[in-house]
Amino acid sequence: MKQHGPLTHVKVLDLSRVLAGPWAGQVLADLGATVIKVERPGVGDDTRVWGPPFLKAENGEQTKEACYFLAANRGKQSVTIDISTTEGQELVRKLAAQADIVLENYKVGTLIRYGLGYEDLKAVNPAIIYCSVTGFGQDGPLAELPAYDFMIQAMGGLMSVTGERDGQPGGGPQKVGMPIMDLMTGMWAAVGVLAALARRNETGEGEYIDLAMLDVMVATIANQGMNYLVSGKTPQRMGNKHPNIQPQDVFQCTDGQMVLAVGNDGQFASFCQAMNRPDLASDPRFTTNSSRVVNLTALMEILVQEIGQRSRAACIDALRLHGVPCGPINTIPEVLADPQIIHREMLRYLPHPTAGKVPQIVSPLKLKQNPLAFNDAPPLLGADTQAVLKEIGVTPEQYAALLARGVL
Repeated sequence: MKQHGPLTHVKVLDLSRVLAGPWAGQVLADLGATVIKVERPGVGDDTRVWGPPFLKAENGEQTKEACYFLAANRGKQSVTIDISTTEGQELVRKLAAQADIVLENYKVGTLIRYGLGYEDLKAVNPAIIYCSVTGFGQDGPLAELPAYDFMIQAMGGLMSVTGERDGQPGGGPQKVGMPIMDLMTGMWAAVGVLAALARRNETGEGEYIDLAMLDVMVATIANQGMNYLVSGKTPQRMGNKHPNIQPQDVFQCTDGQMVLAVGNDGQFASFCQAMNRPDLASDPRFTTNSSRVVNLTALMEILVQEIGQRSRAACIDALRLHGVPCGPINTIPEVLADPQIIHREMLRYLPHPTAGKVPQIVSPLKLKQNPLAFNDAPPLLGADTQAVLKEIGVTPEQYAALLARGVL
């Protein structure tokens, strides 16, 4: 396994499962880190069985690799260890002794009971950077409760501002169509451990990071949170309308839908030119963003009519010619077939031991001096156990004995 990227000197012990922790591990793997993923013998990460769909081999037969797992574990090594056993715990401590970073998302207190908490691993590696990802953090009245992305979106306010307004067709709270808080938490975990790594380079000190999904959600309410704190008004669902900037919405063309995302007064004037309605730019109801927000109903009636009589392609071409932000509402297949995405090589096909190849949507980071490489598919369960354990001194005879006892 040949690594490329700026983190080739970094080793990560990934004790996490499902999505938030594994996503952080994949970010680090993409950046070149060696990421050792510890999984349950014979079972593995929960997401290995979260299908269908499952990856298909070149002959059309279905493999045991669930697409959910394949989305978050690229570039890692898979090691199976039963961490509930004394022998398994000792193996994890030996792996931690050689690691720079540990990622884990067990329930609060679980790894401490196994002798694998931060203080335990710090004892064998004082410079270790240990990141615990949980739903609610290591303390507080909800700390010991389990959590999933859906409930965090609800509890953290995201669903209260996502979806069509009450009283409108389809009105009511909606979750985002992907596990956005798992992904955001994974990104914050990667940011946190890299910040700690940078500090360690200066001081030699390790770090413990307590990261809660609910905290991430609350930190992500951004302008909506500030809108409330300043105005005292509770933000409401507005469908696709922006609470502060107009016009921004979904519009129906003669043959499909598109998004308009005007961001300032100059773009609105350009929009009016593109639509052959320069009069709108000088209308005092619409001249400034503030006036457009106040007079949005009147503005929308005009825009719906103007855009509705044009084809989507014609409308988008005219707006792009005038520098107005806009775009089609693409399906996932349309996204991956988009010439811009193809040009940027966001979709790659990596060699896979049972399927021949596996599609991967890769990291968006484009580093000029130290480019990323995507060579290694998400691993088969336990594929690297013997090789990794050999690096910490486990002999073939010891390996066979551990395997026979169900530790591996």
